[in-house]
Amino acid sequence: MSAALITATVISLVGLVFSFALGYMAGTADELFRHTSLAFFFTMITLLAHSMTMFYLIGKGRAIRDAVTEGGLTTDAGARVSALRRPVFKLATVAIALTMATAIFGGGVDTGVLPGGVHAMLAVLAIVANVVALRAIVDAFNKSSRIVDEVNRDLGV
Repeated sequence: MSAALITATVISLVGLVFSFALGYMAGTADELFRHTSLAFFFTMITLLAHSMTMFYLIGKGRAIRDAVTEGGLTTDAGARVSALRRPVFKLATVAIALTMATAIFGGGVDTGVLPGGVHAMLAVLAIVANVVALRAIVDAFNKSSRIVDEVNRDLGV
């Protein structure tokens, strides 16, 4: 599951970067429509990937706490997994908010209410936030896998 979530996050990030490039190169109405359509699609994929990652980390923490309790182990594995998800939640939430704001303000650019520079600046910030969130996600998944291995070893599994 973690590989699928990382893959979805990478695909969404690549899609956002591609949409960003299309926006700068758009010269006709058809090219602008392509930029808008792809950006909207990849915004939705980004929101889905980050949301599912958060739910996955919640579930993994719960599973580890249950295994520790049922196995009668004396370990802080549950607390360590909870600590791993905090930075992911913070960074993914910022990435979601910036990605959504970019999409919303893109509508303002399309209607002529906002200058394109505001939308472009938000797009750059959203892409950077998604890169930072991806790094935190990969780190949390790696560390949580090690914790699961440790608990399994202590349980004799």
